[in-house]
Amino acid sequence: MNDLRKIKRALISVSDKNGLADFAKGLTALGVDIISTGGTAKSLREAGLNVTDVSDVTGFPEMMDGRVKTLHPKVHGAFLALRDDPAHVAAMEQHAIEPIDLVVVNLYPFEQTVAKEGVSLEEAVENIDIGGPAMIRSASKNWRDVAVATDPRLYQEILDEMNGAGGCLSLRTRRRLAVLAYTRTASYDLAISSYLAKQLSDDDLAVLEPLNPLDGLVFIESNAFDSEPAENEETMPERIDLSLAKITDLRYGENPHQLAALYQTGETGGLAGAEQLHGKEMSFNNYVDAEAAWDLIGDLAERAVAIIKHTNPSGVGVGGSNEEAYRRALSTDPVSAFGGIVAFNRKVDAVAASSVNEVFTEVVIAPDFDDDALEIFRAKKNLRILTIKPKMASSPVQFKQISGGMLVQTKDVHTLAAADLKIMTKKQPGEADIEAMILAWTVCKHVKSNAIVISNEHQTIGVGSGQMNRVDSIRIAAMRAERFGLQTTGAALASDAFFPFRDNVDEAAKLGIAAIIQPGGSIKDAESIEAADEHGIVMAFTGVRHFNH
Repeated sequence: MNDLRKIKRALISVSDKNGLADFAKGLTALGVDIISTGGTAKSLREAGLNVTDVSDVTGFPEMMDGRVKTLHPKVHGAFLALRDDPAHVAAMEQHAIEPIDLVVVNLYPFEQTVAKEGVSLEEAVENIDIGGPAMIRSASKNWRDVAVATDPRLYQEILDEMNGAGGCLSLRTRRRLAVLAYTRTASYDLAISSYLAKQLSDDDLAVLEPLNPLDGLVFIESNAFDSEPAENEETMPERIDLSLAKITDLRYGENPHQLAALYQTGETGGLAGAEQLHGKEMSFNNYVDAEAAWDLIGDLAERAVAIIKHTNPSGVGVGGSNEEAYRRALSTDPVSAFGGIVAFNRKVDAVAASSVNEVFTEVVIAPDFDDDALEIFRAKKNLRILTIKPKMASSPVQFKQISGGMLVQTKDVHTLAAADLKIMTKKQPGEADIEAMILAWTVCKHVKSNAIVISNEHQTIGVGSGQMNRVDSIRIAAMRAERFGLQTTGAALASDAFFPFRDNVDEAAKLGIAAIIQPGGSIKDAESIEAADEHGIVMAFTGVRHFNH
């Protein structure tokens, strides 16, 4: 059986019109007749293309404000009919149904709509697509004969294959497109169910099991002094359904012998939805490091820059300008910054771009770039430039795969204010001590355990990460500070978990540390506090641990 299918007629109905005109022109050049609806038909005609309105196919006008336009046998019969089944062919002839070979549909922007602030329930409901998912499901069911495209990123791939195969698509491609299509409708329905569940009253929700990771969770403040959850606290959902749609294949995984691809969960925003403005394609490791950089920079309210290497911050700086913040971040460890990821939490200007270009950098991430900055960055042919809009609501849970299962936890979204500090020592902190402790603590959350960060109020001074004991982490942080001529005297030291012994405090005292911030909660806290008092060091407890394994 020939697995090629000639694409003769296509139905196109899309909300996202990126790349649409070029795709439709490519189809037309291959002799494909185009049927379309409403705004899509208008857009195609404005591009100079001949289009048949779907109402001319069905014999019915679009009605009810566009709610009903493609729900008709002459549409769905054209998708579902098996071309090699005599009874199906006879039914098509009897009812004047002409086959449709390609369905190009992307859905009303429900996820983007509900992500906006202040969106009403009525607006959200009007952005629930009915005809689109129905067409996708009908056409995908008949992947033996029909191809489905649900994402503009698929257009060029489809055209390339058709141009190389006389206007045909292979069975392998049609089957793959069907899988992607069903994945898309699954994630779309999951987003709708999540949103609508949140609109129900507490009484309504009481009779429902949690539907997915976005629902049924109560955020519980982590507290190092409370070892057991209270009886009335919520637990994790009994069932979690994940739907992943492949965005693109990657060249390889962590290492060249590993296969890899990028998938999207259906959430709006985030790194998977970042726009790449320039540079080589992103690698698996680029994505991992970029996620670490974006998570860290999002926790800093002041103008700040973070430089990440192998998921750990090599340096973080705050300043009155992007350039000042970058210079401070770079000075923490200019050696490790080579080949790193640089993240800004403000729009990047030309001065900062020029500074970044002085050091080999793999990726630059920011919420925005001015035109001059982009021009400077584009002088570096391979530099990847990503823009991600400020953090939007995302899944409150994280997943980590183990053999035969999945570990699931709520995200560590804890942030710290000066009022949250519990000063345990006789010596009280000054304003600079508090600012330095909070910066060190914020960065420490993003360092692999056992984590130690030494910082002043402007920048990190030394970072010790991933060691099997905390004293070694302190020594590594001190070694880095000394190597690059940074002063630990008078600085703050943050530890991601409590000090089990006073030796950590004694080690900090050798460095001239003025203030220590740690969770507390050890059975030997009193010894650590006593040691701090002996050395004249401020010690603050947070009551929150930040392990990052």
